[in-house]
Amino acid sequence: MSANIIVSYDGTANEDDAIALGRLLAAAGGQVSLAYVRHIHEPDRDRETLAEAEAQELLERGVQLLGDPQAGRYVVTDRSTPEGLAALAERLGADVIVFCSDSHTAKGHVSIGNSAARLLEGATTAIAIAPVDLAEGDPAIRRVVAVGDTDGGASRTAEALASALGATVVPVADEQADLLVIDSRPEAQPGHVALSASAEHLIEIATSSVLVVPRGVVLPFGRATVAASVA
Repeated sequence: MSANIIVSYDGTANEDDAIALGRLLAAAGGQVSLAYVRHIHEPDRDRETLAEAEAQELLERGVQLLGDPQAGRYVVTDRSTPEGLAALAERLGADVIVFCSDSHTAKGHVSIGNSAARLLEGATTAIAIAPVDLAEGDPAIRRVVAVGDTDGGASRTAEALASALGATVVPVADEQADLLVIDSRPEAQPGHVALSASAEHLIEIATSSVLVVPRGVVLPFGRATVAASVA
C-alpha cells in the first residue's frame, strides 16, 4: 500500500510549492493527485462548460509541473475549499492533503492558510504545508524531524519517510531540517488531526516543509502501514 496524496492546486501564488512538496512525498512511495476546488456551478450551460474546461486546463499545467502524466486530476465544486477537499479525500481514501503557504508569507518560511487551518482541527487526513519558494532550485528531503510522542505516528512516519528517501531522522528542528513530521496533540480523537499551541507556533517559525499526522496514524510511506495505535 502506498500513501494516497492530494495536492490542492489552483495555479495562484505559491501553488507551485505545493506541487514540489507533492513530488517529494511521491518519491517516498506516494501516489499523487491534483485537486482544484471551484466554488459555484455556472447557471448558463455554455459558461459552465467553459469553466470546467479552464479548470481541467489548469490541472494539466499542474500535472506537467509534477512530472507525472498518470497523476489523477479532480475538479471539485463546493462553496468551501476545505470541505470540498475533505469530501474528495474521503472518497479517494487519501492519506495526505498538501497545501502551499499563505501568499503573504516570507520566502523560505511556512504559514497556515485558511483552508489548511480548517482541516488542522478535525481532519482525518494528514495535512502537509510547503514553505514559500520550495519549487525554486532542486528541493530534497535529507533531514527529517519527528515532533511529538516517541511512540506516536509522527515518529514512525518520519522513520518510514527517511528510509524510503535515504534521508536521516534528526532530533532538532533547526534550519537544516527539510521536513517536520508533527503529531496531533495527545487529547485529539484517534485518527483525527488537532494541533497543540506549541506545534502551531513551531509551524509558524518553520523554514522547512511540515507534515501533521492524525493522532495514532502512521502514514504508508515506504514499507509503513496505516495504524491506529493509541492506547
